[in-house]
Amino acid sequence: MKLKFIFCLFIIFLNCEDKQSDKKKKQETFQKSPDKKASVKDSILITKQKFPVLTDANAMDFFLEYEKHNKENKVRITTDFGTIDILLFDETKFHRANFIFLTKQGYFNGTQFYRVINNFIVQAGNSDDKKTARKRAKIGKYLLPTDTNRGFKHDRGVISMPSGEIDNPYKLASPFEFFIIQQQGGSHFLDGDYTIFGRVIKGMDVIDKIAAVKTDASDWPLHNIYIRKVEIIN
Repeated sequence: MKLKFIFCLFIIFLNCEDKQSDKKKKQETFQKSPDKKASVKDSILITKQKFPVLTDANAMDFFLEYEKHNKENKVRITTDFGTIDILLFDETKFHRANFIFLTKQGYFNGTQFYRVINNFIVQAGNSDDKKTARKRAKIGKYLLPTDTNRGFKHDRGVISMPSGEIDNPYKLASPFEFFIIQQQGGSHFLDGDYTIFGRVIKGMDVIDKIAAVKTDASDWPLHNIYIRKVEIIN
């Protein structure tokens, strides 16, 4: 009788162990499975990542770090006249990183081609819309140094960065704006003064259409030409 009682206790003990073991396995399985809520949360945090307000004091350090983690070098500019695909040069890393950063921030969307001179250039990235001014204020106020010793020339189809419209003897680049050379044969008198940081790889016919529009005395198109979207492409 005593032996039978001990045997029953042993069976109960094993059953308890099995239940505890099953419970532990379930806990481990749950812990190792992907946490969907955490993934979504992380994704939101990445999407809403905060960047510092850029200034002349911190911009270069910011883009030095930014370009290490954002290696994209092709963008598509969608305009009222069609699309323009641009390859950004790795050699001018600060200017490439700046353009990619502004693209990812959606800065260019809704800006305009505000200076158009046929058989010379089309210039874009500004607007008389207050939304553009608010975007700039949110991103910051800064200039980029020129980077003109990479062997690039202002040939037809290159994209270059104008200097800021301030007392600027060193022609520091205005980061929010860009111009594309439309002139047949290029505009090489600009070489050495402005940073070339990319070239059009598709869509020069669109550039020619934009360059041909009628403008006012300040070279602003009589009918606004909008950049609807700038996006990263592969």
